[in-house]
Amino acid sequence: MIATQNLSRLPVRSPEPRSATPSSFDFSHAPQVFRTYCGGTLNGVPPDISRLRYEVYCLECAFLHPDAYGEGLEHDHYDAQAMHFAAYTAEDRLVGAVRLVQPTDGECYPFQRHCHPFEGYQLPPAQESAEISRLVVRKGHRRRRADSLQGVPGRGTDAPPARPGHEHWRSGDDRRGEERDSPMLLFGLYREMYRHSVQSGIRYWYAAMERSLARSLQRLGFAFQAIGPQSDYYGAVTPCLLDLRALEQRLTEANPALAAWFMEKPFGRTV
Repeated sequence: MIATQNLSRLPVRSPEPRSATPSSFDFSHAPQVFRTYCGGTLNGVPPDISRLRYEVYCLECAFLHPDAYGEGLEHDHYDAQAMHFAAYTAEDRLVGAVRLVQPTDGECYPFQRHCHPFEGYQLPPAQESAEISRLVVRKGHRRRRADSLQGVPGRGTDAPPARPGHEHWRSGDDRRGEERDSPMLLFGLYREMYRHSVQSGIRYWYAAMERSLARSLQRLGFAFQAIGPQSDYYGAVTPCLLDLRALEQRLTEANPALAAWFMEKPFGRTV
C-alpha cells in the first residue's frame, strides 16, 4: 500500500491551441496534456507519477535509498496533503510531475524539516501559502544535457553523480532529441499550479532549491526570493518564496505574450 492510494483524478486539461501561446517559444513538438489530482480523497493518482519520482530521486540521483520503496514507487505522507500536477504526451506517456503541498492540522511544510527562515522573518499566512515539491521531468524530456532535473535550462547539471551501487535509470544515449521539449513542459506545469492557486486563494509559493536553479528561474521571470540560509536538503539548497502578485507584474512588464498565455488572458489588452 502506498501513501498516494487515497487520491482522486480531476478533469483532464486539453492541450492549448497554438494561438493562445507566446510566439517566442518552440512549438515544433506535440503539446502536453496536463492533469490534476487531489490528495486525501478516494481512488488514486496513477502509479506512473510515483514511479517517475522513484526513477529520478532513488535511481538517477540517489537522493533516497531505493530499498525503502520496494514497489518502485516513491511517496511520502505529504502526498495526501497536496495537489498533484502531471504532464503527458499525446501518447499518454508521463513526462513531468510536481505537487503543491498545503499541510493540514498545523504541520510544517516539507522544507521546514531541513531549512529554517532568517531570524525574525515572518512567514505569510498558511491559508495563502503552498510549497512546490517533488518537481521532476523525465530525463529524455530535458532539452539539453545541462538542464536541471526540473527541466530548467542551465549551463551545468544540478544532478549529482550516482552513489556507489546506484546506477542511473537511463543512459544519456537513450535520450531522443525529438522529446526534448523543456522549458515549455515546465511552464505548463507552473501554469497548472498557478491556475489552481488563483482558484484556491493561494498567493505564495515556497520552494527549496539550488542557487543555480533559482537564478535560472529568475531569468525565466520567476523571481523566487531567499527567505533563509542555505541548508543540506537533497544537496545544498536555499528556502525561497515567490509572491504570485509580483510574478504577474514581472511577467506582464517583461514578456506580455508570456504573461497573457500564463494567466490565460487575451494578448493585446492590459493583464
